[in-house]
Amino acid sequence: MDGFRIPIGMWAEDAVRWMRDNLDWLLGTLSMVMGTLVRSLTELLVSTPIVVVIVIAALLAWLLRSWQFALGTAITFALILGMGQWITAMQTLALVLVATVVTVLVAVPLGILAARSDRFSAILRPILDLMQAMPGFVYLIPAIVFFSIGVVPGLVATIIFSLPPGVRLTELGIRGVDGETVEAGYAFGAKPGQILRGVQLPLAMPTIMTGINQVIMLALSMAVIAGIAGAPGLGSEIVQAMSTVDIATGVEAGLSVVIIAVYLDRLTAALGAARDYRWSLLGILQRRRAASKRAVVSDAQRGLAQVA
Repeated sequence: MDGFRIPIGMWAEDAVRWMRDNLDWLLGTLSMVMGTLVRSLTELLVSTPIVVVIVIAALLAWLLRSWQFALGTAITFALILGMGQWITAMQTLALVLVATVVTVLVAVPLGILAARSDRFSAILRPILDLMQAMPGFVYLIPAIVFFSIGVVPGLVATIIFSLPPGVRLTELGIRGVDGETVEAGYAFGAKPGQILRGVQLPLAMPTIMTGINQVIMLALSMAVIAGIAGAPGLGSEIVQAMSTVDIATGVEAGLSVVIIAVYLDRLTAALGAARDYRWSLLGILQRRRAASKRAVVSDAQRGLAQVA
């Protein structure tokens, strides 16, 4: 058995080379689209007056959570500006927002399919396990091979790294919906698509929002690592600070990452807690079930009164 070796790494390298050579048109299109999205959002955030960005962020915090959170948002964002990290923070925020949107657009449909099909869930589960257990640095290698140096490989690696929790928690939320509520929807003549949009997704939304929260946190952590691939932002600042042992820059960039992470974390948590089902199919079902229960109680009370 001496010298026996399974060349899995060589097989992976051959697969990456084949994809690079035969799917160049697709990789080029993806690179152009994703690069344009990140650059456009970055230009929008950077060109918008700083006061306007801070006010909008504080208003969102106030509307979705509390005035204390809004005040803390204004102070901490002003701190980022005072540390001279505003532009790099907006570059990182743009990367994280684009990565989150793309990840959610992929993760939620996959989670719904996994919740509806046990076979698809069984196939998807080991793939997600592999994606979640793989160190984040590993994703940068094929991303750099496919897309060269810059923001695109960092974005692609961030999307892949942050995808698993979005899929898992979407599936968990859909599977956790009360079966009686779903059956009530079918009893009222709703179609599967209406049940999904009007019952399952609203009830599963807190769990799905938890998944989106985790996606954002992982995207932020990977966005810093993506600085090694040349992605601009706080990640590149931290990488440069590490290479030059610049403690001051490292602390300032790291603190800016923490501020953005806390803001997005609290904001998505507030979105997950805000639920209004009044005009959805779920709201109708809940009102009808409540009316039925009240009618049963009223009949029971009248029967007791007649007996008495």
